[in-house]
Amino acid sequence: MLQRLFVGKNFTCLPLFTSRRNYPGSNFTFPIDFYENKYVLLHQRAREKVSPDFHKQTTGLNGLYVNENPHKDLRLLYHRILRVIGMIPDSSQYRMAVEEIVKHRLSLVEAEPDIQKLEQKIGMGQIEEVVQQAEYELECIRLFVAHKCWEPLVEKADEAQWRWPIGPGP
Repeated sequence: MLQRLFVGKNFTCLPLFTSRRNYPGSNFTFPIDFYENKYVLLHQRAREKVSPDFHKQTTGLNGLYVNENPHKDLRLLYHRILRVIGMIPDSSQYRMAVEEIVKHRLSLVEAEPDIQKLEQKIGMGQIEEVVQQAEYELECIRLFVAHKCWEPLVEKADEAQWRWPIGPGP
């Protein structure tokens, strides 16, 4: 499988997956560790570059890259969340809470063009953290829908499940 990358006006063909390594004196190939893959390293280096005129160069959080286009990403994620959460019944408390939060944040994203003011209005940390939270929420909703968590239990729950300390029932 080949991937074509544009480098200026030239076409360069590079193999997409070079994740196997031959060891000398061995007929076997072994997988390359994820962090040794040159394409992963290239991606990581590219993500670390931030334009010099951007208001911050780092988030100060390990593994969380600066997002120069948070409005676009948040708009996309919030619309996806609203579309997926529509698969959950209207009577679900989870759906009602998530819809209210996401619609409020979406209105803030569309109304406020300044990133720093948007961070303050949302009040949940840096904008990169808000994007990450939206990604996690989307995954959570997809799992919620896949497992149909709104349906009744197959068997009756234990009466002592919410008592503390954990002990036998009455």
